[in-house]
Amino acid sequence: MSERTVSDFADYGRPRRVDGGLRARSARGAIGRSWWSRRFLEVLESFALGTRLTRGRSYARAGQVLTLDIAPGRVSAVVQGSRPKPYQVSIALSPFPAVLWSRIEAELAGQAFFSARLLAGDLPDELEELFAAAGAPLFPAGVDELTQRCNCPDFAVPCKHLAATFYLLAEAFDADPFELLHWRGRSRAELLDELRARRVATTGATPPQSSAEPPSEPDCAAAVVDVAAPVGAARALTGLSATPLAEAADRFWSAPVPLPDRPPRLVTGTDLLLRQLGAPAPAIGGPGLLERLRRAYRAFGPADS
Repeated sequence: MSERTVSDFADYGRPRRVDGGLRARSARGAIGRSWWSRRFLEVLESFALGTRLTRGRSYARAGQVLTLDIAPGRVSAVVQGSRPKPYQVSIALSPFPAVLWSRIEAELAGQAFFSARLLAGDLPDELEELFAAAGAPLFPAGVDELTQRCNCPDFAVPCKHLAATFYLLAEAFDADPFELLHWRGRSRAELLDELRARRVATTGATPPQSSAEPPSEPDCAAAVVDVAAPVGAARALTGLSATPLAEAADRFWSAPVPLPDRPPRLVTGTDLLLRQLGAPAPAIGGPGLLERLRRAYRAFGPADS
């Protein structure tokens, strides 16, 4: 690391106010509402980063982060500090290789529970266990797995600019949980397209007609709307054969698709309760208390059967 001089810190002070920055939605208390954003911040706070995260949280709430971009393996941000020129920030985390993603997608497509939740736009908390079992933990196990860079003159890693980026990243996961998977190497569109294709191959269902081809050039006659054409549910039901009521009644409660032989088993760790709670207040021990409780839960919890 290069040596710093006194002049490097001469203009350190209060950050410059900015307009239009990305401001954290949470004005006080914990940041992060969903399990994936809370879990991400819980992992960070377990690294004992102390007051650096606190200062970063203040930056995030003040709107000092100007831009935030998430790409496979890298998060980039521009953060306004005390100097006129904003700082360039990056947080790198190795994305999963293609062969590993293929195995994960096969696991997800093979379980209706996960496929349905993901295709509905939700990330169930059991997903973390599935990724871990596949050898692809969603969250970093140690701070050394993250490559953190900021061109500010601060020696600390993370500095407050990096910490602010971490908090805005957690809120980005709140807004769109698929950004977490995107960071790990799969965009929402890529993952869902792959799941649909695998489900079609497994169930033999006919895929919906693609709308990728551009429509032909319209003419005036074709532009006239047919008011008699069926719309909504009527359009969806058009062409289906009518089934006598007596024949349909006996299978009214039957599943439209075959169900798995048994429901998926939800595997949870002994520290499940701790995952649902936010970090304790500093007055009672803060993130350090959470980590000590987690170790105690694991040490004294029941042995696996």
